[in-house]
Amino acid sequence: MTSEDLFPTRHEQHHDRFPRLDPVVHARNQARWEGPLDEVALSHYERDGFLWFEGFFSQERMRPFFDELKEMAKDTELMKSDKSITDPESGDLRSVFQMHEISRRFDELTRDPRILGMVRQLLGGDVYIHQSRINDKFGFQGSGFNWHSDFETWHSEDGMPRMRAISASIMLTDNNEFNGPLMLIPGSHQYFVPCQGATPKDNWKDSLKSQRLGVPSQENLAELVEQGGIQAPKGPPGSLLLFECNTLHASNKNLSPWPRSNLFFVYNSVDNTLEDPYCGHQPRPDFLANRENTEALAMHDHLDPL
Repeated sequence: MTSEDLFPTRHEQHHDRFPRLDPVVHARNQARWEGPLDEVALSHYERDGFLWFEGFFSQERMRPFFDELKEMAKDTELMKSDKSITDPESGDLRSVFQMHEISRRFDELTRDPRILGMVRQLLGGDVYIHQSRINDKFGFQGSGFNWHSDFETWHSEDGMPRMRAISASIMLTDNNEFNGPLMLIPGSHQYFVPCQGATPKDNWKDSLKSQRLGVPSQENLAELVEQGGIQAPKGPPGSLLLFECNTLHASNKNLSPWPRSNLFFVYNSVDNTLEDPYCGHQPRPDFLANRENTEALAMHDHLDPL
């Protein structure tokens, strides 16, 4: 069942952007969800729509994930499944989805008390994993991704009712200005930007390789960049980016010889579970939009070296 659509998008006619309807920091209204972020960090997140922690984890802790990625690339069955996405230009493995169910190490990382504590604080309560993946953008060939808000897609194609989710991206490699780092528009999360064009059936099969629908108009993008600029956080392996589900972001093609790889997982509030997709089609597969395992995540007590 789908509730009233508060964020209409994917229509044939152009619709203007409008201010967000939901809080950015939900814990402000729920004192019991105090957490590790101080008022300065909360204010930065509220203003910009993301937080960057350079060197959050040690490089040693990140190294085993490369071994897992190499092993997965050898798994014939996994490579044939829809969970594995290849680069549209090179054909090499680019993403593997539902990593928190494939990898014990990845699952433990999503339950890290330091990350989970911040996410619970920002979302004002318990959370579950909406989506997870490992990304690999190869040197000289890793393709980019157009500007978009994750929430616009998750709302339209997955039925996520409200803006109450956070993405966590942990760098496995150096992120520099040359290897296609993630670019974000600070403050863009304060508006919902409807996108033009009806969603075709099974759009996910194409959109995972190339974002064509769900891209804001150039007019809207120009206005938001004029207000907030563009930032591309850069740093060493182990750095952490937390960004709000409605923050507009994109990445360029990797024209350098250096790869850019990262771990990516999305936390959604247990009070924001998915409904029927607002675009009117069947739900996307569970590995893209978790509808089954929505119980609150428990913190992982054992901590590996940071």
